Amino acid sequence: MQIEQFVTAGKFRLDGGEWDVENNVYVLAATPGADAEVYIVDPAHDAAEVYRRVGDRRVRGVILTHAHNDHCELAPEVATHYGVDVYLHPGDQELWEESNGSAPYQPLAHGQTLHLGEEEITVLHTPGHSPGCVVLSIPSEAALLSGDTLFNGGPGATGRKYSDFDTIINSLREVVFALPADYRVLPGHGDSTTISAESARLDEYIARGY
Repeated sequence: MQIEQFVTAGKFRLDGGEWDVENNVYVLAATPGADAEVYIVDPAHDAAEVYRRVGDRRVRGVILTHAHNDHCELAPEVATHYGVDVYLHPGDQELWEESNGSAPYQPLAHGQTLHLGEEEITVLHTPGHSPGCVVLSIPSEAALLSGDTLFNGGPGATGRKYSDFDTIINSLREVVFALPADYRVLPGHGDSTTISAESARLDEYIARGY
C-alpha cells in the first residue's frame, strides 16, 4: 500500500476558542499509478488541494480518525464530490453534529477491517482525545495513522470537552503500544515517530499529566 501525506492549514475551533493549525492529510492507495483505488483520511481545510492530490484515482471512501472540526468538517463535501461514504466512530456523534449537523456517515467499530486491493486497514478504537477517536493500523507498511491519539512527543490533548487523560493513557497502553515496536506512527499533526520511541516515554507522559 502506498501512504501519501500532505499538509493543509486552517482553523481548529472548540469550546468557543479558535486556533491556527496545520493538518496532515493522508491518501491510502492500493497501488502506485493513476488507476489506483484510494481512501482519503482526515481531509482538512482545503478541498481543492485534496482533489488535486487524489487526481483521477477512484476513491473508496473518506475515513475520519475523529470529529474535531479541523479533521471532519470538510468530509461531507469531499465525500459528496466523489460519491462515497464518510466513515467515523459513533462515539464522536456530538462533535460531528457540531461541525456537520445531520450529515450521514458509516459507523466504524474497534477491530473492523477495511480492504484496499489485497491489503487491509484495521480500525482500532482509542478514546481519550475524543470519545470516538480511532487509529488505523496498516500491517503491510508497518505503519499506524494515529490521528490525534499519539504524536511525536506524547498523547493528544485532553484539556477540552469530551476528552480525558486517564482514558487516552489507557488507549495507548492497551491498544497502541501493543502494536509492533517498529511501526511508524503517522499523526494528524506534526512529525512522524515510532511505537518504540513513544512507548519508552509512557511513564514520562503520565508523570507530567499530558
